Amino acid sequence: MDTDDLLETLEDAGLSPYQASAYVTVLELGASPATDVAKASAVPDPRIYDVLRDLEAAGYIETYDQGSLHARAHSPSDVLSDLRSRANRFETAAEEIEARWQRPAMDEHNVSIVKRFETVLARADELIRSANSQVQVGATPAEYDALSDALETAVDNGVDVRLCLFPETDETPTVPDTDDLAVTCTEARIRTIPSPFLALIDRSWTCFAPHRESANEYGVLVDDRAHAYVFNWYFLTCLWEVHETIYSDRSTEPPMTFVDIRRCIRELEPLLEHGATAQVRVTGFATETGQSRTIEGTITDLTYGGVNTASPEPTPLSGLSGKASLTVDTDDGPVTVGGWGAMLETLEATEIVVESID
Repeated sequence: MDTDDLLETLEDAGLSPYQASAYVTVLELGASPATDVAKASAVPDPRIYDVLRDLEAAGYIETYDQGSLHARAHSPSDVLSDLRSRANRFETAAEEIEARWQRPAMDEHNVSIVKRFETVLARADELIRSANSQVQVGATPAEYDALSDALETAVDNGVDVRLCLFPETDETPTVPDTDDLAVTCTEARIRTIPSPFLALIDRSWTCFAPHRESANEYGVLVDDRAHAYVFNWYFLTCLWEVHETIYSDRSTEPPMTFVDIRRCIRELEPLLEHGATAQVRVTGFATETGQSRTIEGTITDLTYGGVNTASPEPTPLSGLSGKASLTVDTDDGPVTVGGWGAMLETLEATEIVVESID
């Protein structure tokens, strides 16, 4: 490294240009009068004494009186240690900058890991009360009791609430009275083995906590549609489709409301195959723009990866996945409608109301 590079590096390490020049000069001259240091460096004569005292205060040199002010460099061990420490900090800072640049941005999402289950339950209570369209909950009877007021508020607000109850232990969970379920959910099912707590709100928020008997107590709160979509499949396959219905206020005659397109298709498919015509109103948002949209018309086509619900055999879990969509003939032409997470269709439906079946 030449002198210019050394001076620049010392300035990067915090020395002023005059201090860097004086220090390098003292290293080269050895013990020298201040006036000689001034002559051999870029420091003006009137400034040399202040510059040398500043270097002494910083531990780079020491001054002494020998008829006039002299200066000599300290053992460089302290200076070298400081420079190496600065170098390590720069390297660490470079690595941190690289890591933060590569790290996914969190400003579009809200992810929290909490230590206490009560925090998850409290947040679920708040979100359920403010829900706009749908809520899915998997809970023990005690957790259901804690959320019952919030669930009642959601039902009063016209929100579709699906509830799965399961026990804290291997015992069959206590089933609430039908009158209680009527004001706290749209439909309820029962699972006979323990499960983690789960609440999904408006296809966006996920509140999750492992079973109370698990080794670690923690909770996850996520405001992200992709995470909610994954947990929705856990809810459907583990907490819903294969379990007994213990309460439902769903109408079997029009108008019938669905928030799950697969369920809508499975119930309409046998009717349409026998020549029926279904008039629907679909509310959702355009998949390209995200703008809210409502359409009305006649269903002209169904696409479903499962099996025909007219079959006496129950639908296998594998039949729940795959493409599920319907085509609605509107006054403005045909519109393809998909469900949660739709990408190929024109509209992602949040609610499908079957207004009539002829």
